[in-house]
Amino acid sequence: MGRHAVLSASSSHRWTKCTPAARLELEFDDNESSAAAEGTAAHALAEHKLRKALKMRSKKPISPFDCDEMDEYTDAYVDFVLEQLDLAKQSCSDPLVLIEQHLDFSKYVPDGFGTGDCILISDKTLHIIDLKYGMGILVNAEHNSQMMLYSLGALEIYDSLYDINEVSMTVFQPRRDNVSTWTIPVDDLRDWAENELKLKAELAFKGEGEYCPGEWCTFCRAAVKCRARAEEKLKLAQSEFRLPPLLSDGEIEDVLGKLNDITKWANDLLAYATDAALNHGKQWSGYKIVAGRSVRKFKDEDAVAEAAKANGYKDIYRQSLITLTEFEKLMGKAKFNEVLGDLVYKPPGKPTLVPVSDKRPAINVANATNDFNEIMEDE
Repeated sequence: MGRHAVLSASSSHRWTKCTPAARLELEFDDNESSAAAEGTAAHALAEHKLRKALKMRSKKPISPFDCDEMDEYTDAYVDFVLEQLDLAKQSCSDPLVLIEQHLDFSKYVPDGFGTGDCILISDKTLHIIDLKYGMGILVNAEHNSQMMLYSLGALEIYDSLYDINEVSMTVFQPRRDNVSTWTIPVDDLRDWAENELKLKAELAFKGEGEYCPGEWCTFCRAAVKCRARAEEKLKLAQSEFRLPPLLSDGEIEDVLGKLNDITKWANDLLAYATDAALNHGKQWSGYKIVAGRSVRKFKDEDAVAEAAKANGYKDIYRQSLITLTEFEKLMGKAKFNEVLGDLVYKPPGKPTLVPVSDKRPAINVANATNDFNEIMEDE
């Protein structure tokens, strides 16, 4: 198991905004979530496929998360990298491809290092490509501190070998149909590193500075017990949580912008308190642990089938089609479109209120509501 940086690139979104957070997080266990484990498996598979595509030796990893969906999304990642490599070859005869490259950016961040998924280096451009397998949060490449740190680390190694003028950073997030690219001149990147990053990194490494709650608290391990965050959420609840008809439009809009974080904080707090009571003997005054609702299950399906048949019950199986994705994988996309294309449709999704920053186009509210209600009534 490799060591972890106190100021990691992946957590820089937090410690550049709230500098004491990095040291505070060290007091909490880093328990890998199922989503994080799935992401790790996807990265390993994507790395293997990319190495094979580039004629490098690689052994295919095996994980409990292997499925058609992961296979499809990692294929898309490899296709994207190869497309970018072909583009680089148009202006550079010998572009360099680095996969899972160790990067050191300790010139700006104390003990700072990380690993870049894929780096393409040509005469004028350094291109960082980062696979994001998660689907919960849309990740934007613009001013993305993780990718900026990786870029600084890559420049430390290769800027003297190539005449690099600019850095492109791409977030490839296939489960959200999100490919976000941002380009910055090397001089501007280094200016940010010298005049903004260095100071924040020094404060963060010492655990100093002011606590500053915000959307960056989402994955902070210390968030559930952070007093600054709790005070902010409780203050909002006390001053603004009146019944909707008693709020002005402006107050409702203000609360809408904070709902996700408040809900996340409340759920985190409940999960933390439940874990403490269940696994660490904590007794919360006025609360108790009870058994939740459960659903009956068969112990052994083969034994159930045998017992049912022995007693004369024959009609015990259900037949169903394989999924649309499995059909597409079975036939190939071209044959799938030829044979089944006319039999596929995409029903309208449930109308959802989102911030205007969301990339999806606005819909006709009356038509969308009617279409969705008709679908629900038909099901």
